[in-house]
Amino acid sequence: MKLYKSKKDNELFYYFNAKKEKRWCYRHRYYDALGKRKEKSKQGFKTENEAYRALLEIKTSVLNGDIKEVENENLTIEEWFDIWYETNKNQWEISTRENRALIIETIIKPLLGKIKLLKLDKVTYKRLFINELLNSHSPGSVMQYHTTFKIAINAAVDSEILRRNRFNKITIPRPKKESENFYTASELKKFLEAFKRHENITNYTMALLLALTGMRRGEAMGLKWNDVDFEDMAVSVNRTRDSNGVRSPKTRNSYRTIKVIEELITQLKIYRKWCKELMLSFGKRLSEDDFIFINKSTTNPVSHTLLRYAIDRVTKKENLKRITVHGLRHTHATILISKRIPVKVISDRLGNTPEMVLNTYSHSFKELEEESVEAFANALGF
Repeated sequence: MKLYKSKKDNELFYYFNAKKEKRWCYRHRYYDALGKRKEKSKQGFKTENEAYRALLEIKTSVLNGDIKEVENENLTIEEWFDIWYETNKNQWEISTRENRALIIETIIKPLLGKIKLLKLDKVTYKRLFINELLNSHSPGSVMQYHTTFKIAINAAVDSEILRRNRFNKITIPRPKKESENFYTASELKKFLEAFKRHENITNYTMALLLALTGMRRGEAMGLKWNDVDFEDMAVSVNRTRDSNGVRSPKTRNSYRTIKVIEELITQLKIYRKWCKELMLSFGKRLSEDDFIFINKSTTNPVSHTLLRYAIDRVTKKENLKRITVHGLRHTHATILISKRIPVKVISDRLGNTPEMVLNTYSHSFKELEEESVEAFANALGF
């Protein structure tokens, strides 16, 4: 292909394509950060001005020291997310790794994969990604996908491929039913009574423990008998367990000792006796280092899906409000908030920071604030 130099710039050219149509291109030579000579070129522009503007952008980037931005001009979202994942996956927990891989392959790549990383703007992102997802996914899920996207974009900024993260100030509506995934105290009592009637001792004991401690499901599944202090009536969280195995708790705050009521200690003693008898029937002895919740048919630690199916069965059979397993944690927190327990105490029990508790349960604190205004007015006789 023969090139003809433009009078406007020595690095600007025009040529004729196979259809004899006049087209424009540029070829910009520069030195990279290591002093190595390189060339950046692009063709197919229909006008000289269009090609000239693109050339000036490249020159400006090089002069500003944004070499990586120039070299990665054609890098797609799909390519960058592959690079980001492969570079960082070994630093993540197994659950985080699998979750991000799933989001990348099933959510991000299908919607944005072919778009150039440097060309994606906020309007396009909201239209093709956020708004599209809100049509078929819950706001909570969309927020999760958006968070993963932002983390990867921040990594591109750190790698000097992008100058800044354009997607930080994007608002996603809160889930409409977020505040419904919990029981009141009276609803919880009915739920636990129904669980005791319909479910086996393992399912009931785990549901009772989650409701009375606010533990995460994985933390309960990771409990061993030596984590229970029957004398001081306390349970310690030292690990978490799920389908990917056993590992350390979610955060440093997650390591904690939770004081519990006598009813839970009594139930754990009953359950421990049942576990001993079950283990003996299999020719085994119960060890203090054994996981607490075991399968009746095998004595192996229970599956992470066990309680979810049990909740579905009980709520359907008793016509109770359907909540998730995590809803038992929300229930514990909202009941404590309704009793005006200090935020620091609640966060310590949940293994969260006070800020996280305030953000997660803002609707409950809003109700308390309204009550306090009315109580103050009543105290003054207004």
